[in-house]
Formats: sequence, C-alpha cells, structure tokens
Amino acid sequence: MTRLNRRHVLLGGLAGVGTAVAGVSVARAASYPFTLGVASGEPTADGFVLWTRLAPSPLSADGLGGMSSAPVTVEWQVANDRYFTQLAASGSVSAVAAWAHSVHVEVGGLAPNREYWYRFRASGQISPVGRARTAPAVGTSPALTMLFASCSHYEAGYFTAYRRMAEENPDLILHLGDYLYEGGTGSGVRSHVPSAEISSLANYRVRHALYKTDVDLQAAHAAAPWVTVWDDHEVENNYANLVRNDASPAGDFTARRAAAYKAYYEHMPLRSAQIPVNQNLALYRRLRWGSLATFHMLDTRQYRNDQACGDGTKVCPAADDPARTLTGAAQEAWLLDGLGQHLGTWDILGQQVFFTQRLAAADGSKSMDAWDGYTANRGRIQQGWQARGNTSTVVLTGDVHQSWAADIMDDYTTQNQVIGTELVTTSISSGGDGTATGTGLSSLNPHVKFNGNRRGYVRTVTTPTQMAVDFRALNQVTVRGAAVSTARSYVIEAGNPGLQTA
Repeated sequence: MTRLNRRHVLLGGLAGVGTAVAGVSVARAASYPFTLGVASGEPTADGFVLWTRLAPSPLSADGLGGMSSAPVTVEWQVANDRYFTQLAASGSVSAVAAWAHSVHVEVGGLAPNREYWYRFRASGQISPVGRARTAPAVGTSPALTMLFASCSHYEAGYFTAYRRMAEENPDLILHLGDYLYEGGTGSGVRSHVPSAEISSLANYRVRHALYKTDVDLQAAHAAAPWVTVWDDHEVENNYANLVRNDASPAGDFTARRAAAYKAYYEHMPLRSAQIPVNQNLALYRRLRWGSLATFHMLDTRQYRNDQACGDGTKVCPAADDPARTLTGAAQEAWLLDGLGQHLGTWDILGQQVFFTQRLAAADGSKSMDAWDGYTANRGRIQQGWQARGNTSTVVLTGDVHQSWAADIMDDYTTQNQVIGTELVTTSISSGGDGTATGTGLSSLNPHVKFNGNRRGYVRTVTTPTQMAVDFRALNQVTVRGAAVSTARSYVIEAGNPGLQTA
C-alpha cells in the first residue's frame, strides 16, 4: 500500500494544471474556496462519498463562508494514482447557498479494495488532494487497519492526534461523536469562534468551519475515508432527544437541534440518505467491509429517553425501567435484525457512551448518561446477539475522555460469561494533557481491564482470526507536535470474546 505524506496530501495531482508550487499563490489566497479541505467517507465495494465546502472566508459571521447566494459548479475527479494520470471517474455538481455551498458526491463504479485519489475544482481553483479507498468485495476478507476517535475540543488543546492518525495510513477512520463543542470561549489554549455558545444555523456553520480550518484535522480527513456519528456536543451538552440540558441560551430547542443537524450534514462526508428532514436526521446505518466486518453505526442521542433521576452519577432504580430506551424501539429492532444477518466475521458497534456496566461506588451508583441509565435496553441487545449466535461482537465507544477496555458480561453481578468486548477511545483533545495513568479501575468492575488518561485514539488491525488493539496516546496536546506511543495492547480472538494481553 502506498504511503501518503503531507506533501502528497496537499499538493499531489496539481502538476500540469497551472497551479503554483506552494499550492495556492499569495495573489489568490483571499478568494481560495477550499479553505476547509476535502474529505471522503461511507466506503462501499464500488465507491465512496466525496466532500468539500466552498468557503473563501470560512469564519464570516453569517455562516456563508464568504460566498454569494449564487450556485457554483464544482468539478470533481477520482484517479487511480496521486498524479491524476489515469482518471477512474469524474463529473460536476452544483454547490448551492441553501446547503452552505457544501458538496456531497456519491461515487460508484469503482474497483473494490483499492485506494484512489480525488480533488475538486471551482472558480478556476483546485482543491487539495485526498486519498480514499473502496471496501473489499463480499466474499473477501483482507486485513483492515482502522482508527477510531472522539471528543475534539478546539479550546482544550491542539489536534496533534489527528495528525498522528493521518500518519498511520489507515484504511478507515471512525469518529464516534463530539466532533466539535458548542460552548462559548473559556480559558483554553485556543479560543472558540463565535465566542458565545452557539444555537443558530449560522453559528453552527461558523463553529464547524473553525474546526475544519485546523490543518491536522484536514490531514486526517484527506488520509482515509471517514464514517461518523454524533454525540451530544454537536448540539448541546447532555441533551436527550428534544429535551435540552438547561435553559441557556434561551430559545426554541427544536429549531436549535434542527440547525445543528443541518450544519452537521453540511460538514460531513455523508450520503443523501442522511439529508435532514425537518428537525430529524437518520444517522444510524450499516456498512460492510467485505465479509470481514459489519459496522453498525448507532445514534444514542436523537431517540433516547431523558436521563433518569435528573442525570449525573447516582443510585437510581428508574434506570432499570424496561420502558426506558437509549436507542429508541426502531433502532433497537434494526440493530438486532442486522446482528442476525451474520454478514461478516466481526460485528462492530460504533456508538457514543459507555456500554459496559461501570459502578462508581459500592452503593451501586452509576452514570445516568451511559447505558447504565438504560439497563433494559442494553440487556435486550446483549441477549439478542447471544440468541443470534454472535461470538465476535465488539463495541466501540467515545464520550468519556479516557481510554478503557472491558469484557462485556452476560451477567455483571455473577461475572459468569464473557459475551463481547468494549473498546473506549480517549479524546483527541478534550480534558487537556491528562495524566500518565488512569485511576478508574476498581474491584467493583472486575470485567474492566484497562484505563488510561492521555489523549489519543485507538488503532485496530482486524483479520478473520483476530483483532489486534493498540491504545495510542500523546503526552501533551496543549503544545503542538507531541509524539504518539502505544499505552496498552490487546488481542481479541474471533469466536472467543474478551481481551487477551498482546
């Protein structure tokens, strides 16, 4: 597999088209429309989604990125090589103001299990070049190098972890939520724009644009296709369905959520199936990676009941109410149906909040914002995959700003049977630098095997027989350029759930 370096990502494919060696000349910098970079996502065996957004002035307060209301024709190319000597597909699309001049191209007809390069052109300007790849064909199971991450807080630190992810040259990147944070400017190492908590469509667009201007994030998007789901901060901290966390800022929360969902779609490499309808966006979906793995991407925010007992960590009998749901009934049924299809060796659940039981104290207190606040919903899903004979189920989680690894138990009280594995990624930057070791392990939770408190991501290399897991950590995110190292490694054997020391 060819390895991309930064020069190839930013400059590759521009030779022979009259572009300055530096990529964008000083004379045209003010009008350059591709300031937010490029991205690919949602890979299938014959294609993927390409994304960009035209925004010569990305932080303009009106959220339009310095664009007029007129539509703009955007040309796109997909090539078999980074120098674009052999095109595999090409076309054009109209970028319109109603969608903030964002572009979502659903490319098909490509060969399975290979890498491609892509770029855009608009108004005489050429975008950076990105690398995408197609999924393997059904019936094949080549090894998959996948990274997953969550919780990138612009104020809390630099996005060096995204740069290190790009350097890993992965086949696929999953982002499990809190891609941005909605709050106002605080006392971090960088300042949010706008400075106040965001609640309007214009402000959500500007905040997304701020994050997208980060060069390390751009590098990660350009390095591999992404599959994304949201958590709470894409809208408001700890919201549940249409129940908001607090009353500030004042306003119609249904309208605020609709604005946030629209801005999310505009800035992610999602398919037309995810275009928002009214105040809703259908985000849960399934992706196949040949016959190796099926990714069941969940949405645990849009359909949930409000957190029990006023949220927080506490003893709350209501958390065990069979009627309480984190997924909603339709998504739960969809997940169980997908788990029963046995489309690949591995069933991988990409989702947001801590899945495994995690007691905070001997009195039984637990987090009401995690699956511990919706135990019957969790129990039905666990029992469902057991009843369907799934023995290679792995749950991927974000949200909690620390690294965790746990065995998923049939019964957490008796600890009698391991039925799956949970891998929790730490944050990209949320929480700042952290500490060398985590302090969350407890005899109350013997099934939880690892806790780390540095920032970073998780790398998995999956084959038909095993998943090798590395928790990747940076010592610092409050300064740029920190190196990454492996804090802990595990192996999960296909058909033998649970963590084994690598």
